[in-house]
Amino acid sequence: MDVKQIAKETAKVLASYLTYQAVRTVMAQLSETNPPLAIWLNGFSSTGKIQDGEEYLRELLQVEQDLAFRIMTVREYLVEEVANSLPDLVRTGIREANMEYRRQHLERMTHASLPDSASHPEFEISSEPNWDNRSS
Repeated sequence: MDVKQIAKETAKVLASYLTYQAVRTVMAQLSETNPPLAIWLNGFSSTGKIQDGEEYLRELLQVEQDLAFRIMTVREYLVEEVANSLPDLVRTGIREANMEYRRQHLERMTHASLPDSASHPEFEISSEPNWDNRSS
């Protein structure tokens, strides 16, 4: 396992996701202030280019420099806002999700292996003790 490579790839995915969120933010702003530009940006963004945030910005810089700079500014703001809390959120989220998956799996396993109490009265759960089978 190459942890450095995993970290590098994770950072790239996160940067692309923040680019996507920045585009959404700018598009929402433009839809109120400049609807034709919002429509253009939506068309430019819907071609699948946005999957790679860096490539998306390189292409956008070639055709609409001001818009690319605006998206980069919003993306930088977003990373500053989420960067500090992100490690704890990811760590906690993964731990909680894993615990929940394990709990659900254990429940499925135990429910599947519980005997049918109707055919096995010795396994019936009763709130009253059975005094007839006492040891003397």
